[in-house]
Amino acid sequence: MTNSELLTRRQTAVVRGVSQATPVFAERALNSEIWDVEGKRYVDFAGGIAVLNTGHCHPRIVAAIREQLDRFTHTCFQVAPYEGYIRLAERLNQLAPINGPLKSILLSTGAEATENAVKIARAATGRSGVIAFTGGFHGRTAFASAMTGKVIPYKKALGPPLPGVWHVPFPVAGSDVSVEDALRCVQFVFKADIDASQVAAIIIEPVQGEGGFHQAPPELMRGLRRLCDENGIVLIADEVQTGFGRTGKMFAMEHYDVQADIVCVAKSLAGGLPLSGVIGRAAIMDAAEPGGLGGTYAGNPLACAAALAVLDVFEEENLIARANQIGERLRSAIDRFALSNTLVPTSVARGPGAMVAFDILKQRGSNEPDAEATKRVTRLAHENGLILLSCGTAANTIRILVPLTASDAIVDEGLAILERCLAA
Repeated sequence: MTNSELLTRRQTAVVRGVSQATPVFAERALNSEIWDVEGKRYVDFAGGIAVLNTGHCHPRIVAAIREQLDRFTHTCFQVAPYEGYIRLAERLNQLAPINGPLKSILLSTGAEATENAVKIARAATGRSGVIAFTGGFHGRTAFASAMTGKVIPYKKALGPPLPGVWHVPFPVAGSDVSVEDALRCVQFVFKADIDASQVAAIIIEPVQGEGGFHQAPPELMRGLRRLCDENGIVLIADEVQTGFGRTGKMFAMEHYDVQADIVCVAKSLAGGLPLSGVIGRAAIMDAAEPGGLGGTYAGNPLACAAALAVLDVFEEENLIARANQIGERLRSAIDRFALSNTLVPTSVARGPGAMVAFDILKQRGSNEPDAEATKRVTRLAHENGLILLSCGTAANTIRILVPLTASDAIVDEGLAILERCLAA
């Protein structure tokens, strides 16, 4: 079987609305390497879109899944509950950067996490409105896509978004939007669209993922915390992509001196198995009535076993420190790329920890995006053995999400391929 043959079958059998970053079909993977169906090896700088902070097929995680597989694969926690769900909730409550008694719910996807966080905030406040940010990504389900601050491709031709969400501009460095502007726009929303007394939640990614790896300034987080405290609004941190070590802290909210009320997690929580969660202040989390939350597959026992092993791996292999080491290595190389006159014009690196990105530009020293050159670079990357993703509101950002278990040699190999693609 070849990649070309599988691509033809995929185009016949699978809807075109599910995009595909590369024409490469995986056969097997280990740690930070993937082999396709034709036997070609790739360095993985995508990590399944930030899902594989502990790498492909980590032996500790695989062993935990196999052990649970011999016991049972499913009962539905709402029917016959199991200890693994409880143990994982207990550990998440201990880890989350929120003071006071906490409770958690486990789900399956990041979109489920963000939607359930809003449901919980609505139940706790008796309100319905939600404020989100331009450039933010919160999922593809109905309300999650309404909160997402980007029309193409997440909303185009899919009908009107669900009501009850208002967007304000996100302050990106080098743009015309400051923190003061963003906070002023929240006040404008309160005056023009919905009274603050009817807003249930403000949701924000501490570092925008699909929006281009832009980190929320500390002054913005402080301002949002103040607005929420003054108006009885729940502050939700969407850590679906930033959680579990990617930013050099277990949670990105640990970079700030204020706390959210609710944190959404998913992606790297379970080492590749579908699992998400919502962690928050117990008084808020318990607002929903019994039966109002849950899901048939939510908190699947195999995924819970994997997640508990993921947390063990983080402790035993000190992956938080490793994230910062990898990040320093990535930033050093990317900043060198930005100074080169023989490469495509690029920006310097940005993003905390190992959540690192840079922009491809039309002219050196400018901020003018070059989306076409970005497409060429990602295409050349996979042709040369590197799985690489782009993102950003202008589609000109190269993001690096290499597993935190990757060796220095693998990271350097990937960076060398990337440099060759920028030169080409």
